[in-house]
Amino acid sequence: MISTDKPAVVNERVTAAMIDELSLEDRINDEVRVILEAFQDDMRKTGASYPEMFKKVKTELARKYKAVL
Repeated sequence: MISTDKPAVVNERVTAAMIDELSLEDRINDEVRVILEAFQDDMRKTGASYPEMFKKVKTELARKYKAVL
């Protein structure tokens, strides 16, 4: 329960925080794509699986950002 004299301000801040949190996974996915694109040739040479590497890199970035996905 939150008690405040300015419910509109609290509502705005809570909404902004929720949107930021919900968009975190999208930002992480975008960063993973950029990283894997940079290593695309190496992955092709070694026969690495894109979905497997995507999952590994995403897990590492989630850990780095302390995100719960």
